[in-house]
Amino acid sequence: MRKIVVGITVVGKDKEGIVASFTNFVFSMGGNIEKVNQNVIKGLFGMYLEVSFSKNINIKNFDSEIQKLAKKESMDVSIHHETDSEKNIAVFVTKEPLCLEMILSKQKLLKGKISVIVGTENTLSSIAKKANIPFVHVNEKNQDAAEQKIIEICKKFNIDLIALARYMRILTPNFVWRFPNRIINIHPSLLPAFPGAVAYAQAFERGTKIVGVTAHYVTENLDQGPIILQDSFKVDPEDTLEVIKKKGQNLEAETLFKSVKMHLDNKLEVRWRKVHIKK
Repeated sequence: MRKIVVGITVVGKDKEGIVASFTNFVFSMGGNIEKVNQNVIKGLFGMYLEVSFSKNINIKNFDSEIQKLAKKESMDVSIHHETDSEKNIAVFVTKEPLCLEMILSKQKLLKGKISVIVGTENTLSSIAKKANIPFVHVNEKNQDAAEQKIIEICKKFNIDLIALARYMRILTPNFVWRFPNRIINIHPSLLPAFPGAVAYAQAFERGTKIVGVTAHYVTENLDQGPIILQDSFKVDPEDTLEVIKKKGQNLEAETLFKSVKMHLDNKLEVRWRKVHIKK
C-alpha cells in the first residue's frame, strides 16, 4: 500500500514546547515526519509539518484528534490531504481583469473548480456573476481584519489552491503560513529585477530591452517565493509604456494560468526553496 501524506499547518502565538507537542502527536498516531518548517515573526509562530503514514489512517479521525490538541495549545491548525477528488480554487482579485478572465475562459482544462472569487473591490464582480461563481467583497482596510474574513471564506469553500490574479494587497505571514506552496502569484517582471507594484514603469524608465513576468509561490517574504515559471517579450524602441503594459498583462494571464494548471496536474515540487517540474 502506498504511503499516505498529510500536510499540517500550525499558526498562533509563539510559546515554548509547541514543536514538541505536535511532533509527539504525529509519532503517537504512527506517523513519520517528512518535512518540517517553522518560523517566528513578531511573536507569531508558524509551522508546516509534512507527515506520512505507512498504514491506513482515518483522516477525519486524525483531524478530530489534532483539533483537540490545537484547542489545548491555543493554536489554529489545519490539515491538507491530497486526494483524487476535484480541487477547490479561490481567485483573489482587485481591478485588472485579464488574469481572471483567462482562468475562467480555460477552467475546463483545470483539474479543479473555481469555487469563489475574492475581491478587494467590487470592480470584477460582474465577471464572477456572469460565470455563476460566488464573489465576496472584502473591503476591510485593516489587513488583519481582512485576512480573518478571507480565512473564514477559504474554510467555508474548503480551498486547496489560491491564485492571486493581480491581487493588490500584501498577505501577511498569518495568512500565508496557512497555505504553504498553495498560493500562486503573478508578478510583472523577471524577479528579482524589479520588485514592487510599479515594475513596468521601472522597466520603461530604465530602457529595458526585454520585459517579463514571473509566477511564483507566495511566502512571507514579498516577491521572493519559489519561482514556478517565467516568460518575456522584446521591447521595440517605439513601444510606449502603455504598449509594454498591454503586452505584459497578456503574458501575465497566460503564465499564471499555466502555473495554476501545472500545480493542479501535480507537476510541481518544491525542494530547498526551488520549484522542480516533474516529467
